[in-house]
Amino acid sequence: MTTAATTQDGVTVLTVAGEVDLATAPALETALESVLAAKPEALVIDLTAVGFLASAGMATLVAAHQRAGDTTVAVVADGPATSRQLKLTSLDQVFSLYTTLDAALTALRAR
Repeated sequence: MTTAATTQDGVTVLTVAGEVDLATAPALETALESVLAAKPEALVIDLTAVGFLASAGMATLVAAHQRAGDTTVAVVADGPATSRQLKLTSLDQVFSLYTTLDAALTALRAR
């Protein structure tokens, strides 16, 4: 699993690629902590390139959302490997879920 943080139009985007499971969730947690330490106004976690999202990864996303404080958190997930799990576990009710990065950025800019 790899992560990369960028800023697009004032929104921090953490792009995640690969498999997020018990072995890689700690690396995701570290990346999220680093991004949140800068206290961005908004954070998009882009899971578009994630091929597998285990419960450990979902728990890491929830924990980051809880630690975010005033930072608005959105997740980009589309397809059976990510969005399906998030919807089945009702995590789409915890944070805003979008099917594309552009949709997430547009929604966050409108706030």
